[in-house]
Amino acid sequence: METSRLFEGIQEAEIKALLNCLSAKEQCFSKHDFVLNAGISNPVTGMVETGTLQIIKEDYWGNRAIIEVIGPGDIFGEAFACAEIVPVPISVVAAEQTRVLLFDYQKLLTTCPSSCEFHSKVIKNMTRILAEKNIMLMQKMEHITKRSTREKLLSYLSTQAFMKKSSSFDIPFNRQELADYLSVDRSAMSAELSRMRGEGMIDFKKNHFTLLQ
Repeated sequence: METSRLFEGIQEAEIKALLNCLSAKEQCFSKHDFVLNAGISNPVTGMVETGTLQIIKEDYWGNRAIIEVIGPGDIFGEAFACAEIVPVPISVVAAEQTRVLLFDYQKLLTTCPSSCEFHSKVIKNMTRILAEKNIMLMQKMEHITKRSTREKLLSYLSTQAFMKKSSSFDIPFNRQELADYLSVDRSAMSAELSRMRGEGMIDFKKNHFTLLQ
């Protein structure tokens, strides 16, 4: 928890007091378990302690789009709780064995009666997290609004290389998940990746990619 951006600048003893204040509780989920289901009217907010979660959106026919993948220290559900949007339009699914810390978002937004300094810090941290997520969603929009599958792939892989500060990096998706994230057909995407490798643009093995040009 000390490494989470939500608790940045807050001491361990203060975090314990804050978790009390937020009525926080731990919960474990197995792979493919739903942490939050689309359509519910009481959205939960939490932080990933261990494991990985996928934020997904499914249409009426069950077609799935991955909006975001989050890991330890990351927050989920805060935007819908803050905006009081019901029913919730997205689902949160465990991509592996995952432990999360659930808490009352409304209590986080309201300073406690003692007006403790660390509570004010966590509100400031949450504001920054919301701003960063807004930027991240703008980046995704940049990927998926490209005209072709190749352009979407190049946009995404380029961003990953800049983020990792290396031309060789791992991505948090398997092939189906990457197709869902970029809103493209998996078969067409796999064929395009093979063509890009054949042209000497990229190399890859499973979820490890290297940009060659």
